[in-house]
Amino acid sequence: MTDFHAHTAAQRPPSPQPAGSEAASHLQRGTLGVADIVFFVAAAAAPLTVMAGVAPLAILFGGIGAPAAYVGVGVLLCLFAVGFTAMTPYIRNTGAFYAYIARGLGRPAGLGAALLALFSYNALQIGLFGAFGFFSAATMNDLLGVDLPWPVYAFAGIAVVWFLGFRSINFGAKVLAVLLVIETAILLLLAVAILVKGGADGLTLDSFTPAHMFTSQMSGPLGLAVAAFIGFEATAIYREEARDPDRTVPRATYLAVGFLGLFYTFIVWVIIQAFGSDQVVGAAAQNPAEMFFTAMTRYVGGWASDLQRVLIVTSLLAALLSFHNAITRYAYALSAEKVTPAALGRIHPRHGSPWIAGIAQSALAVVVVTVFAVVGVHPYNQFFLWVNTPGVVGILALQALAAFAVVAFFRRNPGTRGEGRLRTLVAPAAAGILLAVTTGLVCKRLDLFTGAGPAVNWSLAALTPVVFLTGVFVALRVRRRRPDVYARLATTDIG
Repeated sequence: MTDFHAHTAAQRPPSPQPAGSEAASHLQRGTLGVADIVFFVAAAAAPLTVMAGVAPLAILFGGIGAPAAYVGVGVLLCLFAVGFTAMTPYIRNTGAFYAYIARGLGRPAGLGAALLALFSYNALQIGLFGAFGFFSAATMNDLLGVDLPWPVYAFAGIAVVWFLGFRSINFGAKVLAVLLVIETAILLLLAVAILVKGGADGLTLDSFTPAHMFTSQMSGPLGLAVAAFIGFEATAIYREEARDPDRTVPRATYLAVGFLGLFYTFIVWVIIQAFGSDQVVGAAAQNPAEMFFTAMTRYVGGWASDLQRVLIVTSLLAALLSFHNAITRYAYALSAEKVTPAALGRIHPRHGSPWIAGIAQSALAVVVVTVFAVVGVHPYNQFFLWVNTPGVVGILALQALAAFAVVAFFRRNPGTRGEGRLRTLVAPAAAGILLAVTTGLVCKRLDLFTGAGPAVNWSLAALTPVVFLTGVFVALRVRRRRPDVYARLATTDIG
């Protein structure tokens, strides 16, 4: 490995510095530990929102076998993580998927991945402001009688997220830690209450029998489960700010995927026990949005249900901050290589954050929210679902490409063969194939995400190849017109 690093360092052009002051030309280094990065990843997944808002649909479409979908996706992503973490020591760039794909599949594919990542994370983050505005308005009206339109809360959320992103990454990690612990605790409180009372008809493991796990109905829950893990690649985005990144990033990746997989599976199984195997699908069909609140009221009390409504809002806020940080760090990485404007790479001299990129991302969110508010669309059923969905498809496609990139990278670099075939070939190749199939499955069942017709669904799905190919075209144009910039792509060493 040492010889390989020496070889690539010799081939690498001098690392450019992002624009900004000499005293603050890079992000805060050695700031984040394993737990901090796990908090960022898990918070982006928004466990409480995913469980209360999406898990009932997984049960509705997949029956009592729905928990198995979360197990399956967790195993798949652990398989992906085997190759992803094997390549981590050879990537000295904060661009995550962009850097991995460029080093494995070539610079044109890498720049296509970079543009797709920026698009997808922005779609995920900005779409969430619709959900944040919707749930905030409903919660304030139900609990306090304050009736304000959803854009008011969406704009307030943009301001809060910008401020937290503007402050140091360590400050943001502490905020996310508190919010994640609280939203996890309320779900565990519900789970303990259900287990202590024995559920509706006694506790069973029917969900994990072959008759319920392997059915044609499981395609729907699998697609919904995949979306619940979105954002776990953020472990690599924080490489520059991590302590001992060669160890911290892999550990955080496995811990994040493992925690989310086990936690989701457990909570979905528990909620099935709350209503009983024979009654749970009917309960989900009757009112999926209220399913978790009904269980909370029945097993814990009305006060806990009200608290859960508030914590869904804070869960969304945590996810918004996580995605905001991911977006600004992608912009920072691309600015270092002169792909995006130099201003996006400027680091605040006091807080060590990419503050210009943060302002740009927040301004974009303001523009999009304003447009949708003026048009008069529903903040959840249309704004959130329609904007968020192409982001989900884009990230899934990037995961598949990254898995194949791992295979290509280790085949093209003989100095890395000591990693072993399981980590460099078998696991990433299997993960790439399965992720590609999963991406196709999600596109086929996009109606589960959007509630819209084929015309809208295929238009949203088509955005992923269009954005990716646009990035490829830009890379080829840069290769002709600016070969010096092209040579730098995915080679900037943050150290």
